[in-house]
Amino acid sequence: MAATIKLMRVGKRSYALYRIVVMDKRKKRNGAYIEKIGFYDPHKEPHLQIDKDKLQNWLSKGAVLSQGTAKLLKKG
Repeated sequence: MAATIKLMRVGKRSYALYRIVVMDKRKKRNGAYIEKIGFYDPHKEPHLQIDKDKLQNWLSKGAVLSQGTAKLLKKG
């Protein structure tokens, strides 16, 4: 199984919030995920909350960052 670390959109129509999740790369954006490792709220400070231990664990297992998640982690 190829795992990807993606942003999963949650929240209201005009008020987007995102979960940072690990999921099978073939799943849709809001499909079933394996594990939630963080949260991103572009409307509040601080924007990003992530469990760095879980992130490193999944990266060591071969999970790949999506483009959006990679940009977000570079900023924060």
